[in-house]
Amino acid sequence: MDIPTRYEIIGNCLAVKWSDEREDFWDASFLRKHSPSAEQAGEMDIFGRIHGAANPENDFHEIRLKNCHPVGNYGLRLVFSDGHATGIYSWNYLQGLSEIAEGG
Repeated sequence: MDIPTRYEIIGNCLAVKWSDEREDFWDASFLRKHSPSAEQAGEMDIFGRIHGAANPENDFHEIRLKNCHPVGNYGLRLVFSDGHATGIYSWNYLQGLSEIAEGG
């Protein structure tokens, strides 16, 4: 697992510098839409059905990134202007979001 050497909120984006010197930037609306929380992504029951997921078409363009807090050594908890703060963005999850953001 690649662990960042630095992370911070710049404007309305989360910036992460990885140990290999690569840098990633994600805007708040993208991060909010891709929150790994059960509230956003839903939860799977024992039959494999997803329940409770938010509408994937929700518009988060007005959302602001207010804060970020480290969670152990494995990720960040992000706080958004709509009060959402339940998703833990692991370093692995953020690296996966880089691929989504790049279209890969």
